[in-house]
Amino acid sequence: MNPEQTLVLIKPDGVQRGLIGEIISRFERKGLKLVGLKLLKLPRDRADQLYAPHQGKFFYDYLIQFMTSTPIVAVALEGQNAIELVRLVNGATRPVESQPGSIRGDFSIDITHNVVHASDSPENAERELNILFDPSELFDYPRIDEVILYSPEL
Repeated sequence: MNPEQTLVLIKPDGVQRGLIGEIISRFERKGLKLVGLKLLKLPRDRADQLYAPHQGKFFYDYLIQFMTSTPIVAVALEGQNAIELVRLVNGATRPVESQPGSIRGDFSIDITHNVVHASDSPENAERELNILFDPSELFDYPRIDEVILYSPEL
């Protein structure tokens, strides 16, 4: 297996609506491995780092205000094609384009209050994971279903 790691943030609206367990279970049922998890109130400096690619855009100030308003959950996931799979499970960023059955299709109401954030590339996944997790907070361990999920012999 050639696993990749990615970041998911359960945004303040997801935390406030009690969707943490539902969201994490969707990724686990997809076969992704949880390698890091934390509840935190995102500090302004980390929010600025995380959303640096959006600085100067019309929605930036509100996004930072929203993401630092109440706790979020940072989730580090691992698996083959993890970035692409997470984005599929999340659904399209715009709620009106999200398919029913996806997290955003089932729970989001607008483009900012869309319940989850996910890394969109291997480079951003590495950058974003480094902003939210210390290497000692990410765990490497075997899951018993990896043999079934990733064995080329089967």
